[in-house]
Amino acid sequence: MTATPDSPTPDSDDILTTAAAWVAQGEQVAIATVTETWGSSPRPAGSQLAVTRSGRMAGSVSGGCIEGAVAEIAMKTIETGMPQLMDFGITDERAWEVGLACGGKLKVFVEKLS
Repeated sequence: MTATPDSPTPDSDDILTTAAAWVAQGEQVAIATVTETWGSSPRPAGSQLAVTRSGRMAGSVSGGCIEGAVAEIAMKTIETGMPQLMDFGITDERAWEVGLACGGKLKVFVEKLS
């Protein structure tokens, strides 16, 4: 499946379908969505990650340590019900230190599904 303007990532529909199924099964779920990127980013704007209170995950917003941080934020969002807009970034200099080709920034919006 290829990305189109109506489908920003190849798997976004699958992630939302999976999240809806988890909600139907009684799970509490949060959805994280990449809203903006600057510079290098492993996932484009529109990429999504679904996280359940029980720890199930589907999709991806970045990878590495950012993915873990977003999952933790999703758990807090499930608890509080308060949506969050988070900024993540790494400088080009720091990127080399951790084995990345270059730095970049992204914004991720996290919200609880009802």
